[in-house]
Amino acid sequence: MADKFAIVTGASTGIGFELATLAAKDGYDLLIVADENLIQSAAQDLRQFGTEVQAVEADLSTLEGVDALLAAAGGRQIDILCANAGRGLGHGFLDQAVEDWRKVIDTNITGTLYLLQKVLKPMVARNEGKVLITGSIAGYIPGAFQAVYNSSKSFIDYFSDAIRNELKESEDVTITTLKPGPVDTEFFARGDMLDTSVGQSESKSDPVDVAKDGWSALMKGEASIFSGWKTKLQGALANVTPASVLAEQHRKMAEPGSGKE
Repeated sequence: MADKFAIVTGASTGIGFELATLAAKDGYDLLIVADENLIQSAAQDLRQFGTEVQAVEADLSTLEGVDALLAAAGGRQIDILCANAGRGLGHGFLDQAVEDWRKVIDTNITGTLYLLQKVLKPMVARNEGKVLITGSIAGYIPGAFQAVYNSSKSFIDYFSDAIRNELKESEDVTITTLKPGPVDTEFFARGDMLDTSVGQSESKSDPVDVAKDGWSALMKGEASIFSGWKTKLQGALANVTPASVLAEQHRKMAEPGSGKE
């Protein structure tokens, strides 16, 4: 058993798996979680780096799922939390089933906040710990045809800024927000967005690179990082571009069928 311990959520594939890989390479024992059985295969892959890896299949859109994850930690001190689990959803809001958009909100916001509150309290009590929260450049853009997802990421991006300020006197507890743009993961298939322009784009970021950016910023205790120069530029432009223009730009990327034009 290593003397340092990390939890990574949404770790079966994509950014979460790559973050878990970096943690294992740095000698952290791992507790990884996702809402699919593939998390067990991910754990097997991660054990090659020689640390202890425990996998939990749990639905982090529910408080019970978060409690199951924390119970699996067995009271062990959590040195790092990578709160990466998230869910996307394409199509127009009026065409989305209530249970689908609720799942996005409950995963991206409710479950994430509950987990953060549970993990941060003991970190603050001992004034030690690092948290990486996966936000998104989407949180800066009114997301036509991704309205619930983008709004959920806006909440996360700004919530992270707020609690970072609240906890600024706990100098050895750091909260870092990772803000990628479109990443080449299962996100677009799971969100039913493969027929969109952004879903079919070949310019999406590599999750390996995004995870490296996030892990480096986490280790340095940085407040936030836009992953990739295009994303940094988007973030800068979003602050000076009218919301109506941003929404129309997003529509061209995310409207169903836009990838066939």
